[in-house]
Amino acid sequence: MTWSEVFDLLGPATTETLYMVGVAALFTALGGLLLGVLFVLTEPGGLLPSRAVNAVLGLIVNLGRSIPFLILMVSITPFTRLVAGVSIGTDAAIVPLVVGAIPFFARIVETALHEVPPDVVAAATAMGAGRGTIVGKVLLREALPALVSGFTITIIALTGYTAMAGTVGGGGIGAFAIDYGYNRFEGKAMLAAVVVLLIFVQLVQMAGDLLARRLSHR
Repeated sequence: MTWSEVFDLLGPATTETLYMVGVAALFTALGGLLLGVLFVLTEPGGLLPSRAVNAVLGLIVNLGRSIPFLILMVSITPFTRLVAGVSIGTDAAIVPLVVGAIPFFARIVETALHEVPPDVVAAATAMGAGRGTIVGKVLLREALPALVSGFTITIIALTGYTAMAGTVGGGGIGAFAIDYGYNRFEGKAMLAAVVVLLIFVQLVQMAGDLLARRLSHR
């Protein structure tokens, strides 16, 4: 295999990976943020304390984080087919990516919100701020740098998940590396896949760190 052939195949594979990571990150941000906020609000001493709801949310988060992604992806195949209409390919891979990443990001959101000083929330409460205002303009605003850093970690984790999804028909750089680099012993293909992933992760980490630093000094 020549370098020209490698680049011809690597381009579409990279596009597929970016597509999977981008769409999955969007849904993960929404789902993980909602789940994490609800988890903090319903815990004892929270703004909406409820032991039952908090226990259920905690169970969902812990269950989702305890299942290895490869097993999760295979075990929810019927659900994936129901949502995406197919069980293989990039569209199908997005479903388990989101299911696997939401609990991961939710726990990060919970940790970030716990880092907000309690006296800030107490001051907002004393000034008569409602629950919505406290969540949107106090908790999330104060925790924004930590949330950005956590979301950066989540995107990098999603990139790793896409590589695993590629081993079972998910497409992307993972499938390219397995099909050509591993099964066909094409060293150039494997090297190119590793370099692309390294560059992508490095760029994401740099962008996340830069944004988090700027937000922390706003």
